[in-house]
Amino acid sequence: RLDCGLARTGGELVAFRALQGVCNAMAIPASISVISTSVAKGRSRNLGFACLGFSGPLGSLLGLVLSGVFVDSVGWRPVFYLVAASSFALCGLGLWVLPRNVQCQADRSRSIRKQLMFDIDWVGTLLVGFGLATISYVLAMLSSDTHKIRRNPNMALLVLGISCIPASICWMSYRVKHDRPALIPNALWRDASFTSVCVMIAFANAVINGMELYSGLFFQQVQAISALEASLRILPALVMAVMANITCGCFVNRMPVMWVVVVSSALSAVLPLLMALVKPEWSYWNMAFVAQVLQPLSTNVLFTIDILVISAVFSPRTQALGGAVLNTCSQLGTSIGLTITAVVTDSRTAATTSDDLSHTLMVGYRLAFRVLFGWMVLVCLAGALGLRNIGKIGTKQD
Repeated sequence: RLDCGLARTGGELVAFRALQGVCNAMAIPASISVISTSVAKGRSRNLGFACLGFSGPLGSLLGLVLSGVFVDSVGWRPVFYLVAASSFALCGLGLWVLPRNVQCQADRSRSIRKQLMFDIDWVGTLLVGFGLATISYVLAMLSSDTHKIRRNPNMALLVLGISCIPASICWMSYRVKHDRPALIPNALWRDASFTSVCVMIAFANAVINGMELYSGLFFQQVQAISALEASLRILPALVMAVMANITCGCFVNRMPVMWVVVVSSALSAVLPLLMALVKPEWSYWNMAFVAQVLQPLSTNVLFTIDILVISAVFSPRTQALGGAVLNTCSQLGTSIGLTITAVVTDSRTAATTSDDLSHTLMVGYRLAFRVLFGWMVLVCLAGALGLRNIGKIGTKQD
């Protein structure tokens, strides 16, 4: 975080932000493994996963609020300085608080060098990493200008990225057949509940990030309010993020999972529709307030339930892997979602002929909110179909 605040060029800032993504990708699977191996099944573990669940959206929303305060006062660099100081403090606290032996018992007679050579699927890691990186890069290019896809380098990268998907599937199958560790065994996707939670978290994250982005743009560019005021209008989502996860952690073991997911997703599906119907001259308390309050409901509930599903269907040795795959789907869904909404918004805005800039922007934003509404409907369908055979989870085992 400190390096982001010290960045001198846009390229440096992008590179340092990429390193932040690596840290996040390492932290979430490790956190899932720590909780699943250190806390007994039941309400305590449910609350542990709930706290892990709301930490991400809570941090994201809190960052939006604080960034609005800092940008309008002292600038954007102190935001990263504050986060860096907090990270250093939490790192020191983690060295003292976190358990030391939470990993599965491995063959300690083998050296670390041999474990790195033979226990890690390096080829699979390169295939998946290169595929995701190139696809994400091309999507980022498309989000800024759809005509960039016509350039030969971007087209070549897109083809290479997509070709890595079947190549990685074949490679994983080969590794499993020869009794060698595979990065993501294909058998992982045969579990309908796991596949459905990955699909749901991908679309749900696309929706919540799209809601945060276009709600902020609506407040600032259409209603012409300051960044600080826009941040304050997103503030109610912080309270809901905490309440949703704590409530889910306390009561998820008392009700069927499918209905929890379907009901929360159905409520969240209404929110983009409200933002698509809201008029710029309306008061914040008319529709926008309700949309902001319930914005994080589905994503926070889904994250907690998804981790509980992983801990229920996978062994302790593979739960961290399941969490890593879930986190990858979450990040990929965010990347693809923001790209698609940016493309449809820019296309709709470009096709609108109006001298009123705010009206032109609002036409594009309305279409983006309708797309987000459709994705939340898909989340409802995925939950109803993929989780129909799962009853209650997170119950205590004696």
